[in-house]
Amino acid sequence: MDENHLPFFGVGPYLVLIMGISTITSIILTYYHLIPVITIKELNMVLISLGVVMIVIGAVFWLLAIFNSRIDKRIENNELVTTGIYAHVRHPIYATFLYISVGLILISQNIILLILPEIFWAFLSLVMKKTEEKWLIDLYGDEYIIYSKKVNRFIPKVI
Repeated sequence: MDENHLPFFGVGPYLVLIMGISTITSIILTYYHLIPVITIKELNMVLISLGVVMIVIGAVFWLLAIFNSRIDKRIENNELVTTGIYAHVRHPIYATFLYISVGLILISQNIILLILPEIFWAFLSLVMKKTEEKWLIDLYGDEYIIYSKKVNRFIPKVI
């Protein structure tokens, strides 16, 4: 990586791949009852509905980050993006895959799998802090530090 320029892909594809494989494997194991399956039949429709909402939120985040914020061009121009979806979430593309994973897990209706989103969140937070956020601090300094204090990594602030 050029010290004065952000990498185009960073560690993202690897993180997303790990999350995707973990989610899909867990759902397949649930389907074949190879892992314990705990469901709450009274909540089936609620879980499915919440799952669909999470997937839609993830898709919207991705669309806003890629097309509305033109993140590809902004990275090429070495710009710190703090507007659009980036004014609400520092890493909307990673958040996309986090939300889609949560949505799929909710649709699977196996309550035991709800531990995965917490693991994914912790994993993403740690890796982001040690890699991309470190690069951003090195490149943009106080501008990024101030921005990061106002905007959460993956979950928009409600208040």
